[in-house]
Amino acid sequence: MSVTVRPLSWRDLDVILPLERGLFGHEAWDARSWWEELAARPRREYVVAQDGGDLVGYAGIDDQGDVADVMTIAVVPSARRRGIGRVLLDSLLARARARGARDVVLEVRADNAAALALYADAGFTTVRTRRGYYRNPGSDPVDALVLRASTQQAGAA
Repeated sequence: MSVTVRPLSWRDLDVILPLERGLFGHEAWDARSWWEELAARPRREYVVAQDGGDLVGYAGIDDQGDVADVMTIAVVPSARRRGIGRVLLDSLLARARARGARDVVLEVRADNAAALALYADAGFTTVRTRRGYYRNPGSDPVDALVLRASTQQAGAA
């Protein structure tokens, strides 16, 4: 795999905005939300995964001091099952360690088996559930899990 990770730049939004809409539908961030997120640096940090010249994923982390919060990890559908999510997660974990965070937390859809497997493999465990977080009509009221991992253990698998 020739995937590299680099900081997200403003010019990446031309690719990320349509990808965000395709991945997250009505929950997708618009251009203004992304501009606000990128302006929140250095506390929030976003990276992209590139395969050659193609952007194949992006991820972000929010530095909250002792605990870092994974904001998102997204992989282009055509590039899934290639380990890109793990590359992005490992990059975020390394950044959290470098910033002195003891733990990393994230929220994930309870029905996202691939993401749950990724996080379990990286050392994350469920600390609580959320009800109605994604507000999908007809969905199970427990629709999100909050996961946590120590930066000293996460990513070691």
